[in-house]
Amino acid sequence: MPGAPSRRQTSLIRPAMADKAGITLPPGRTIGILGGGQLGRMTALAAGQLGYRCHIFDPVPGGPAALVAAAETNAPYDDMAALDAFAAAVDVITFEFENVPVDTARRLAEHVPVRPSAKSLEVAQDRIVEKAFLNNAGVPTAPYAEVETVDELHVALDQIGRPAVLKTARLGYDGKGQVMIRPDMDPAEAFASVGGARCVLEGWIDFERELSVIVARGPDGTMAVFDPAENRHENHILKTSLIPAGIPTALATEAQEMAERLALALDLVGLLAVEFFVTRDGQLLANEIAPRPHNSGHWTMDGCATSQFEQFVRAVCGLPLGATTRHGDAIMTNLIGDEADSWPAILTEPGAHLHLYGKNEARPGRKMGHVNRIYPLGKRPD
Repeated sequence: MPGAPSRRQTSLIRPAMADKAGITLPPGRTIGILGGGQLGRMTALAAGQLGYRCHIFDPVPGGPAALVAAAETNAPYDDMAALDAFAAAVDVITFEFENVPVDTARRLAEHVPVRPSAKSLEVAQDRIVEKAFLNNAGVPTAPYAEVETVDELHVALDQIGRPAVLKTARLGYDGKGQVMIRPDMDPAEAFASVGGARCVLEGWIDFERELSVIVARGPDGTMAVFDPAENRHENHILKTSLIPAGIPTALATEAQEMAERLALALDLVGLLAVEFFVTRDGQLLANEIAPRPHNSGHWTMDGCATSQFEQFVRAVCGLPLGATTRHGDAIMTNLIGDEADSWPAILTEPGAHLHLYGKNEARPGRKMGHVNRIYPLGKRPD
């Protein structure tokens, strides 16, 4: 039945799949977070509710996370002396975005547990490595090819066909660093538009909808997975997530099982978000992964027994994972740019839960906050 909750909803906490590993950090200890954005902020708030302190490491001072943290270190990610001092001040380290340099994570791991590990960063930072990882784990993707020159792009287009999407292998997000190559477009122009960098060419998928699944995994291998969210974008930026997704129960379960398989393949400790395309014939194709809290999981803050941020803290600290049972159906809407100015009206709206990120300047395309609207099960408006 479309929109039905997954059958995993009644049995979402998986038994341990590995030997006990790592330490369990009791409340009162300090979590180090690499990155100072809104995901770090909401992680720090969840950690505070469980009695932990958070110490932010961010090259830029005064970000959203620092405003609610116990301490902040401002230094470049390659400042080894600052990294060593940071590691000495915390009990476990995680990150709120995946573009932290891998060497930074490796240096810190010499002193204190880093969860997820540097391996997760290596996979998530490079789209070509990521696609190979997904396929090797038995999770299908769009057809793809590595491209480093215009000549290689011509060959790849002959193999994959048009339209296709050319993406930089590293650092692209929210539609940046990518271009669609249509039948009438000059490949050399497309290659130049993304900076002539190492790229991946992906076959265009005429998908029906986009999904994401978030799974948590603890140091002992225990896993807990949230219901899939259906995601809708505007200008390449996530605008709305709908829960439950409008898909059959069997497909929701398949997406959850794929997310669990990938978390296990990474030996991940923390959270993993997996984005999927649903093709028009009902097949799942993975688009990308993120080993951290994810924008499409913000609905869990008001719609679940355990939010993604609390679950993240539990996993990183080695605590028992929480239940992922939904309180109801949900619509999460990002407040982008000056849309955050609507906060007075949102505060008067019954059933609306406002979350603002404390950013000083609203710019076009900048995520300033979000609002969760929670409805009784089966009563969400279309």
